[in-house]
Amino acid sequence: MAETMIETPFDRHRAVVLPEWIDYNGHMNVAYYLLAFDRATDDFLNYLGLDDAHREASGGSTFAGDIHLTYQREVREGAALRITTRLLGFDDKRIRFFNSMFHAEEGFLAATMESLSLYVDLNHRRVAIMPQRVQERLAAVLAAHSVLPLPPEAGRVIAKPALASQ
Repeated sequence: MAETMIETPFDRHRAVVLPEWIDYNGHMNVAYYLLAFDRATDDFLNYLGLDDAHREASGGSTFAGDIHLTYQREVREGAALRITTRLLGFDDKRIRFFNSMFHAEEGFLAATMESLSLYVDLNHRRVAIMPQRVQERLAAVLAAHSVLPLPPEAGRVIAKPALASQ
């Protein structure tokens, strides 16, 4: 991939809240936040070189390993969305990244999703080591994205109310 500048953050995904995404409360249903984030994730993975051509040539792909969504502000039918992605870290088998969903016209943060993707050998259905060229691409993207401030939602866990003791 000959590219002089790495998008920091990655900022190519756009969507519109469709009528079928609206729930009984008159705003976007939780399932569709994940769908919108998943589509943005596909764009980011393609940017990294983990695209259809990679899957066909190598038999390798990514599977979701962990996801944490936060909801900041509701969005309604017809709202234009912009989703950015920032690489937080990686090792030879895992990619940790952070998506931010913004209302494209009003600019507010609507939701976030922190994700851990696992690189998988599809022939054996097991976690595997990513090819060196993918790791090199990840290293270049991480170097560019490391200048961004860490999102306050990154690494958060559900803390309140306290868990009931067993």
